[in-house]
Amino acid sequence: MFEVGRVSAVRAAITRAQKWPGIAQPALWARTAGSSFVFGGVLVALITAMTPTSFEHAVVQYANATAAMAIGIAVLLTGRRVTLVQFHLLVVTAILQITLSVTFATGAAAVSFATLYVFVGCAAFFVAWPTAVLYLGLAMLCSTTALAVTGSVPWWTGLVTAATTAAVGVIILALGQVVAKAELDEVTGLPNRRGFDRILSAEVSRASWEKTGPAVVLICVDARAAVQQEFGDRAADALMQQLTSAWLGVLDPGHVLARRSDGELALMLPATTEHDAFALTLRLRQECTREFSAGVSAWAAGESPTPVLERADAALRRARSTGRNRTMLESSELPPLAVQLREALAAEDIRVCYQPVMRLGDPDVVMGVEALLRWSPALGPDLNAGEVIRVAEDHDLIAALDQFVLRRACLDACWVQGRFPGLPLMLSVNVSGLELVKRGYAARVVDTLRATGWPADQLVLEVTETVLDVDRPSSINALHELRRHGIRVAIDDFGTGYSSLSRLHTLPTDLLKLDGSFVSSIISPSAPRLLQAVAGLANALHLPIVVEGVETARQAAVLREMGFTMAQGYLFSRPQSREDVVEMIRHQATASGPALGG
Repeated sequence: MFEVGRVSAVRAAITRAQKWPGIAQPALWARTAGSSFVFGGVLVALITAMTPTSFEHAVVQYANATAAMAIGIAVLLTGRRVTLVQFHLLVVTAILQITLSVTFATGAAAVSFATLYVFVGCAAFFVAWPTAVLYLGLAMLCSTTALAVTGSVPWWTGLVTAATTAAVGVIILALGQVVAKAELDEVTGLPNRRGFDRILSAEVSRASWEKTGPAVVLICVDARAAVQQEFGDRAADALMQQLTSAWLGVLDPGHVLARRSDGELALMLPATTEHDAFALTLRLRQECTREFSAGVSAWAAGESPTPVLERADAALRRARSTGRNRTMLESSELPPLAVQLREALAAEDIRVCYQPVMRLGDPDVVMGVEALLRWSPALGPDLNAGEVIRVAEDHDLIAALDQFVLRRACLDACWVQGRFPGLPLMLSVNVSGLELVKRGYAARVVDTLRATGWPADQLVLEVTETVLDVDRPSSINALHELRRHGIRVAIDDFGTGYSSLSRLHTLPTDLLKLDGSFVSSIISPSAPRLLQAVAGLANALHLPIVVEGVETARQAAVLREMGFTMAQGYLFSRPQSREDVVEMIRHQATASGPALGG
């Protein structure tokens, strides 16, 4: 039983090693191989010229030396286009060429040529150890046989050169393994983040010449955190081992599976389209019972590895934010609509409209505005804010869009408020969940406020409950940082997500925006009980509420009677330009005095 276990362990170790591509980089192994061929060719030619009597057929040596130098120069010139398979062929070719020179030499010249087998030991640095063992074994066999065939030196001379080659190879292999272990995950034996990034970089380098790039799949094992919390680290590690073992059985030899973090895996698929990569995730789901979310993207010509990883990460976040246990594709090929949006952002050809937020009273007056973007593509109908945001999030344009809207809204709000000095205007701007969880988001918002001159305490950033539920630690931390700078936070569409009393008490919230579905239930002069309960809840937590979707005078009247103080909707105004907002405020000021409330 013990022996069977040891055999299984050895087989598993060999299998993992064969899956690991070593620490080879095309440019590095090309320089090493090319230089070795050139040096070996020059050395053979010099020894042949200096000791012509040591050779019965000097022309063979010169031809062999010339071929070696030609191969070396070609490899140096092609550089990073040399593949790993070609590198293996180069090593075998070098062994055969050295053997040829040794066989057709005599005496000291033959022994001198045999020392070139040491170069084979250098190749062990770049490959997995099973391959390195094959290299060294072939070199030792050829060295011993070739020197024995010459008959001009003692038979044991071949053993000395073979042993020297083996010793050098083992030392270099050991050094390579030390370096390689820094790129391996201890639990699964897979490449870690550092190893994956290097392998992807090598593949992108190759693809830049062949124009057939890799696809990348980032995978979040959704169940790992729950398993770790309930059963501990060992159970979580066992889950990752079982999962990766099952997947390695269905992946092709050229596919690279890596573990980038505790619960995140990465898959690099050479010369694969994003649609084939997407289809592969469906096969992976069939091999396991655990839920996982995945983000897919493919390399585009001319890119570095960073953009494809960013797109795959954005796709993974979308997969998790829309319910988890699904695969999302972030295409490297922008569709026409996304191309138009990118061009519109560059030309600042996107409109930002403003829907007034009213203070309910007698009369109702404007106390703030909510910024809402509008865009009219050259090809197709106008898109509302939600549709534009979906296009931006799907095609990695959301950062530019968020930044544009916030900056434009702050500048326009400054322009409006400048016409009514001393009357503070509340500016509300929606936040994308994909941006909120990015590092440095709060700092970018503060920089925008400084650049535009808009006061932090007059800015309200609106986030949905769903955003706060996904990636909760990072989003919550960002909101806390924003509030430390004086920026207020509102929960948008309140009542449609994952609301609970405990979460309302703990979330960094200054304001609630009640979803319009609550207001639509007002069909009589009496107030709906649910709306009364929400009003009581807000009062108990001392949270102001803006009621959205107010469309009739009856709805507004009921809200006033219940004690709601702020509302917005088509009853008061549709989204309009900054000039129209000024006219609305001026009209109210003319009719009933001051138009704005603090």
